Amino acid sequence: MSSLIVHGGAPLRGRISPSANKNAVLPVLCATLLTREPLRLHGVPDITDVRKILEIFQALGSEVRLDREAGTLDLHHRDTAFDATRHRLPEEMRSSIMLVPPLLARFGVARLEDNVKGCTLGVREIDPHVEVFRHFGGRVERTEGSLLVRLAEGMRPVDHWLDYASVTTTENFVLCAVAATGTSTLTNAASEPHVQEFCRFMAMMGARIEGIGTSKLTVHGGAPLAGGEFRFDEDFHEITTFLALGAITGGEVQVRNSAPGQFPLIDRTFAKFGVQIVHRDGWSEARRSGPLKVQAPFTPNVLTKVEAAPWPYFPVDLLPIFIALGVRAQGNAMFWNKVYDGALGWTGELSKFGAHVFSSDPHRLITFGGGPLAPAVVESPYIIRVAIALFMVAASIEGRSEIRNAAPIRRAHPRFVENLRSLGVRVEWTQEE
Repeated sequence: MSSLIVHGGAPLRGRISPSANKNAVLPVLCATLLTREPLRLHGVPDITDVRKILEIFQALGSEVRLDREAGTLDLHHRDTAFDATRHRLPEEMRSSIMLVPPLLARFGVARLEDNVKGCTLGVREIDPHVEVFRHFGGRVERTEGSLLVRLAEGMRPVDHWLDYASVTTTENFVLCAVAATGTSTLTNAASEPHVQEFCRFMAMMGARIEGIGTSKLTVHGGAPLAGGEFRFDEDFHEITTFLALGAITGGEVQVRNSAPGQFPLIDRTFAKFGVQIVHRDGWSEARRSGPLKVQAPFTPNVLTKVEAAPWPYFPVDLLPIFIALGVRAQGNAMFWNKVYDGALGWTGELSKFGAHVFSSDPHRLITFGGGPLAPAVVESPYIIRVAIALFMVAASIEGRSEIRNAAPIRRAHPRFVENLRSLGVRVEWTQEE
C-alpha cells in the first residue's frame, strides 16, 4: 500500500510543466500498431499504464526505445506478431480494449482478459465496445477467462449511434473505421480534448477524419497509415490540479498551458469559489484576493452548482478537485456527477478532516464549507483524482496528514511528488506491505 505523507499549511509557489494526458497517450499507443512504419512520440509520460503497453509491444516483437528523461518514444511495429494461443492483453488497465481493433486489422484475432478494469467508478461495461467490434465484422465469444475476437474478412464500414458519448468506445470506433474500406460515421461521439488529440494523431498518420471536436465523426478508411512524429499537449487535468492546489493553499502557482481554449468552463467553475484564472504567454495562474468563498447565484434560494457530464460539460474527472475547494470555501455548494454511480462514496473520508458534507443521493453532494479542519489519516479508493482531492485538503491544513492507497496518482502523474516539492510542499511516499 502506497501512502502520501504531507505536512500541510504552506502556500505553494513556483512554476510547473505538466505531463501529457494519459487518456490521450494510451489510445495513441494502441493506434501505432496500425502502421508498419517508424514513429516518434514526444512528451510520453513515464507512468505505469504506458510501461504495461510497451511491455506488450516488446512481447509481440516490436521495436521500442523510450528515453524516460526526455519523454521521447520510438516505435517500429514492422516485425510485430500476435498469437492468440499465448498472447494476452492485461486486465489491469481499461485501455487494453483499444488494442483489439489494431490487432484485428493486422492479424484477424485478439484475445482480451475477461475482467478489464480501470478506476473504481462504478460499473464500466464493455458492451458498447463489443457492439462496435461486431458492427465492423468481428465475432466475439467468451472463452475461459478471456474474450476472443475474430475477423473472418476485412472490416466493413458502418454507421453507428452510441447510447452515450463514451470516450474509449469512440476511440475504438475510429480505430476500426480507419481500417475499414469505405466511409463510416459515428453519432453521439465523445469530444473530450484527449479524444481530439487522439484524432489529430490519426490524421498525422494519414487518416481522414471529419468532425473532430464535435458529436459526429466521419471516417474515410482503408488507406494505409504512415509513420511520423507527434508531440502531446499538456494534460488539462494536471493543469487544473496544480491551479487548484495553488488556490486552496493561497499560493502562486503558474502552470504551462498551450491550449487555454479548452478552459472557459473550467475557469468559470473556479470563479464560483472566488478564484480567478489568468492565461498569459503560454502559462496559467490561479489568483484569489481573499479567502475561498462560494459565490451566490443571481437566482435566489438555489445552491451554487458544479454539474459534471461528458464534454463540453464540466469534466467529471475534475469534480473531486472542486469538491476539495468546496470543503475549504466559505458557503455551500452542490456537486452533481451525471456520469458515474457510486463515484461520490469516498466523500465520507472528508469528515475525518472535520469537513461537513451531505450526500443527497449517489450522484449529488453538498459541501458546507469554511469550517475549521484538522490533519487526518484518510483512505482513498482506487480513483486518481479522489486521491488528489484528499491530498489537496490535507495540503491546505497545517500539520501532518496521510493519504493511504494513493498509488493511483502514479497512473496519471509521473512526477507528482517531485513537482510538489519544487513548489515548497513537504511530501513523501511511503510503502507499506
